[in-house]
Formats: sequence, C-alpha cells, structure tokens
Amino acid sequence: MKKIQTEKAPAAIGPYSQAIIAGNVLYTSGQIPLDPETGRLCGETIEAQTEQVLKNLDAILRAAGSGPEKTVKTTCFLKNINDFAAFNEIYGKYFTNKPARSCVEVSALPKNALVEMEAVALLSE
Repeated sequence: MKKIQTEKAPAAIGPYSQAIIAGNVLYTSGQIPLDPETGRLCGETIEAQTEQVLKNLDAILRAAGSGPEKTVKTTCFLKNINDFAAFNEIYGKYFTNKPARSCVEVSALPKNALVEMEAVALLSE
C-alpha cells in the first residue's frame, strides 16, 4: 500500500490519509469543502461547497496518477437531501463518465459542511 498526500488538497483533520493506493486502485478519504491553504470551509451553498469538494478530490486523484475519468465509484453524503438536484448539476459536469454512486442524507458532517464525497478510482487500465 502507498499513501497519497498533496498540498493541493486539505490535510487530513484526523488519523487518516488523503488516499491509499492498493494494487492499481486508489481509495480516497472523504473530502469536505475545505480550502487547502487555510483549512477553512469554503462556500455557504451546496453548489459552492460541491465545487470545492470536487477540486479537492481532483487534486488527490491527479496526485496519485488518476483522474475523474478513471473513477469507478463515488460515495456522496449530503446534509440535506433536498440539495440533491443542485448537487447533481455540479457533480454531472465533473464526472462525465458516470461512475457508480451512492448518495445519502446524513445528520451532520465535519465542520458543519453541506457535502462530503469519497471516490474509488483506477490508476491504469
């Protein structure tokens, strides 16, 4: 196994890695909409926070040698399922390959974020 760490995504706020490579598969930790430079929550709307989460995920995917086009599964956590349509609008522009996905409402997220996402991606085909 190999740990992935990039300064282009927020540092882990607990005892975990940004991502782990096992074989030719990358497993990311959940990303919330934190600014990698300040560690502060970005945006107050689901749209702004989703954009930041996707930037963070993209930085981790690319640091590992992968990308959104190689993503096979995402798990998405929304603080409010009523944000589902707005979330999908942003998500669909990024994941044009339409990976498998789970999306659920949760009662709370770290730092009171509106969205958290994790991904499983291939490194090579």
